[in-house]
This record gives sequence, C-alpha cells and structure tokens, in this order.
Amino acid sequence: MPNSDLLPSLLLKLNENQLALEAAIMELSNWVEKRGSDYVADNVSRALEAIDENEEFIKMTIAVMMTPE
Repeated sequence: MPNSDLLPSLLLKLNENQLALEAAIMELSNWVEKRGSDYVADNVSRALEAIDENEEFIKMTIAVMMTPE
C-alpha cells in the first residue's frame, strides 16, 4: 500500500483522537465549574470552540480524501 493511501486513515484517527481529547477536557471543565471556578471553565470552553468550528471541515476533507477516484 503506498504511503499516500495511508494519509486519509491517519487523518481520520487523528481527528478521532482530537474529538476524544475535546470530550475529556470538557468533562474536566464541567468538574471545575461545579467546584466554583467559572472563570477557568469559561476559558476552557472558549479554547475548545476552535475544535467545534473546524470539525465539519475536517470531516468533509477526510471524506473527500477517502473517496476513490
């Protein structure tokens, strides 16, 4: 299998890891917020917005790359 065939699969796995990290960080943010640190929780939520904003583009690009020519 050529290396170029591995790229879409690699990107898919990296995207899955990114989403898993987002979920874990959000859980930690919720935990922090429940303990009275709204400021920290808000900062984390704002930082995680970049993942949400880019998610659809990443999924679409991976789908295009995985489509046979």
